[in-house]
Amino acid sequence: MTSLSIDRRRLMAAMGATSAVALAGCLSSSGNEQEPTNDATAKTSDEGLDPAKPTDVDRIAADPTDLPDPVDWSSPRTHEIEVTTTERIAEIEPGVTFKYMTFDDQVPGPMIRVRRGDTVRLTLTNAAESAVVHNIDLHAVYGPGGGADDTMVDPGQSATIEFKAMYPGVHVYHCAVPDMDMHISAGMFGAILVEPEDGLPEVDRELYFGQNEIYTNGAAGEDGHHEFDYDGMASEEPTYVTLNGEAYAFTENGYGPVTVQKGERVRIFHANGGPNLTSSWHAIGNVWETLYRDGDMVSDPARYVETTPVVPGSVGAAEIDTPVPGPIKIVDHALSRVVRKGMLGVIQVEGEPEPEIFNPEP
Repeated sequence: MTSLSIDRRRLMAAMGATSAVALAGCLSSSGNEQEPTNDATAKTSDEGLDPAKPTDVDRIAADPTDLPDPVDWSSPRTHEIEVTTTERIAEIEPGVTFKYMTFDDQVPGPMIRVRRGDTVRLTLTNAAESAVVHNIDLHAVYGPGGGADDTMVDPGQSATIEFKAMYPGVHVYHCAVPDMDMHISAGMFGAILVEPEDGLPEVDRELYFGQNEIYTNGAAGEDGHHEFDYDGMASEEPTYVTLNGEAYAFTENGYGPVTVQKGERVRIFHANGGPNLTSSWHAIGNVWETLYRDGDMVSDPARYVETTPVVPGSVGAAEIDTPVPGPIKIVDHALSRVVRKGMLGVIQVEGEPEPEIFNPEP
């Protein structure tokens, strides 16, 4: 089976055949599906890929529902936080293995959540089986390298820093060794949320996603073990653009959509690790009803925004309403990344139809 047919099969399963074809612009005048061209597959080496390797973990994609509870304290406190850097073989998609670099075996790394004025005592440990040095740069930190200068740790070593969370907002953290672009591409990024003193508006549910590019010596969907491709990274031509480190992870063909109930108000955090590409963050079938641009959680938010840029090294935050059932597709509206490179997740709204709002059969 060609890499193109693998991509098409998985995309059809993820989106539904009609919507996938419509997104790709693949309907002929007679309504029959036509295969799109996919010149990107030409980057595969003449020798082909090595066979897929045994995996170290069952999945690398972080659970979007697994994030800390909202701040419920009103005076400063101290948090003891431990994070471990790891290097793991896992699947980008079925049959495609890759060596990831992570914080706590997941992409994105775990969200850190504190209140403005809190003190964080953070210990970073580099797993003993790691091959290289790692560190952490938190964009919410006043200090050399956002903490990176003092958390450079060899395999098997640990370092501890302490900082006060002085400015509110939601910020990226990432590995910041000299080879930082490669480490971030391989999965080493996450988000730290510093809530304002008065907290955030109450919502029914929160979700946490991360977008990054993966550069490999293979083509998207090509079975085998994909090695990192520095030339592809330098030219900013990724093999995959992923949501939580895997292609189409939160679709019917992956771990399944994230489910919410009709009528719930949902806050979504979207960390863009990059290392290079700006995300045109968009929800198909919805809008960012309340948008906190660039992770700014204190200024007046924007309202009813269809698509917003989330630049590398920043976190988008938005709230949506869910008045009708059905899928909401979280995408980067640079749509070739959706159709061909894996950048799609689905939020499934469950509940009874609301034909006064949307009626598919009037």
